[in-house]
Amino acid sequence: MALRLEDYALLGDTHTAALVGYDGSVDWLCLPRFDSDACFAALLGRPEHGRWLLAPTDRARPLSRRYRGDSLVLETEYASAEGRARVVECMPVDDGHPSVIRLVEGLEGRVRMRSELRLCFDYGNTPAWLRPEGRRLRAYAGPDVVVADSDVDFALDHGDCTADFPVGVGDRVGFRLAWCGLHGGEPAPLDTPRLAGAVAATERWWQRWADRCAYTGEYREAVVRSLVVLKALSYSPSGGIVAAPTTSLPEFLGGVRNWDYRYCWLRDATFTLLSLLDAGYEQEAVAWREWLLRALAGEPGRMQIMYGIEGERLLPETELGWLPGYEGSLPVRIGNAASEQHQLDVHGELMDALHQARARGVPPDPDAWRVQRVLMDFLESHWREPDNGIWEMRGPRRNFTHSKVMAWVAADRAVKAVEGFGLDGPADRWRRLRREIHREVCERGYDPDRATFTQSYGSTELDASLLLVPSVGFLPADDPRMVGTVAAVEKELLRDGFVQRYTTTEGSRTVDGLPGGEGAFLPCTFWLADNHVLQGRAHRGRELFERLLDLRNDLGLLSEEYDTGHGRLVGNFPQALSHIPLVATAQNLAGGERGPAQRRSATGRSGQDDRRGAPGS
Repeated sequence: MALRLEDYALLGDTHTAALVGYDGSVDWLCLPRFDSDACFAALLGRPEHGRWLLAPTDRARPLSRRYRGDSLVLETEYASAEGRARVVECMPVDDGHPSVIRLVEGLEGRVRMRSELRLCFDYGNTPAWLRPEGRRLRAYAGPDVVVADSDVDFALDHGDCTADFPVGVGDRVGFRLAWCGLHGGEPAPLDTPRLAGAVAATERWWQRWADRCAYTGEYREAVVRSLVVLKALSYSPSGGIVAAPTTSLPEFLGGVRNWDYRYCWLRDATFTLLSLLDAGYEQEAVAWREWLLRALAGEPGRMQIMYGIEGERLLPETELGWLPGYEGSLPVRIGNAASEQHQLDVHGELMDALHQARARGVPPDPDAWRVQRVLMDFLESHWREPDNGIWEMRGPRRNFTHSKVMAWVAADRAVKAVEGFGLDGPADRWRRLRREIHREVCERGYDPDRATFTQSYGSTELDASLLLVPSVGFLPADDPRMVGTVAAVEKELLRDGFVQRYTTTEGSRTVDGLPGGEGAFLPCTFWLADNHVLQGRAHRGRELFERLLDLRNDLGLLSEEYDTGHGRLVGNFPQALSHIPLVATAQNLAGGERGPAQRRSATGRSGQDDRRGAPGS
């Protein structure tokens, strides 16, 4: 059975990612891309579905593990009765062949180590055809070709490749697994000193990237680690940014809310972009914008809420019946049918992202404004239509309040593009649209009897996405309507100190069309902390923020949600949308002590800047 999510570390090369447990088992790896079929799928099943174990023979629990500096080079130290050994592992960046390197180093005494490699392609459904040649193993299945090299002899046993070997003081034993494909050629023969050099080069690459971070305030360690995670979730050949490197990790243990997050949500990628821009990473912003323009090419008015990592539009959802799921959580899904949904809010998030890029001096691209003009033409005609909302509701479409707020954001940023940057466009018409949307939201999305905004027009449910209203500039945080909304969220959506997205059930009725519940949604809890700061309660925001920091695992990683009943992380892991507001709320806390002009919102936007032209202007 797979470990708790807290027990996994992330390895990544900005093409794909692996999850390795504290027990030394790589339980998840898709090659050569994030969205490729997994060759290690034990995370969602059993060892026979593919994994790579490298640990002391006696399976001793590690003494410690850590990332080297601000890199994604992982060190794990083990102690057995005979001595101590260290495993150093990483995925080299721009190495030619997506690969995993693992080095075993003897530190004290003489430790017996064991490697157990089982490659099973197609998410554990297709055992590899194995061809040994000396200390190199070639594994084939259709178009997949993987080469595994070792410094020690190995044996084959019913699809498993095993090696038992000792390490003494000063010894170093190297392993490498590399994806080649049918036409990619093979890496050079294994050379352990060269592997050690690749590990050192990988550490330097990540450290140089982290050193560019412009944030120098409190909680810098947590901020930098989150930014490194966001960079690791980017696909460098295209500039796309995935929501998470995993699929079907449940939002509720044993439940059905198991989704594939290995794609580029415009919303998540936009929030990521804002966090990276605020931290000084302009290059990533330009790459993301280029990915966006390619993804929207053809008919921008038919914009999807998510795309493949190179802009693919077809993401059909399929269930993998041979996998038993993480802790029995079924079904296991690949692809995501939400790609076919209509979500009005992404227009506002996209318009805001491009506005923020201009405001921060990212070199202009005339194609970007042409795309924005097309999107505004679509929005003017369709903003009144119901949609599936930010949380991808699979029931009937509704007039979600947050979606309408984001339609206002789109109009607002279009006006500011004309007023602030001299771009051409019908500013008077967009101003009227902005006023009309604002007036309707305040009339139909607000319940004066309960003093709170509601999830959708005419509903009684609350929704934590409404905590974003101040951050986008729709209303000031201290507006009585927002004060009341925050109070209502704390009263009705707070569970054991953390925020749920919405109430999933109302009596016997399921609000979102799915059975069962889910954990507390970590991004929403960050948004609540941010509202406390923006409303002048920095101490309460700080207390909540530090509670959230305590949920990170020992390596600083967060999943999507937290199961307060079981006291553990749930949902896909690590999750971009959890690390994004960590960065922004840390910035916001730093600004909250200096006054409103310096404050940042939980999505990375400047609250003071976004208040310009807010209510009804």
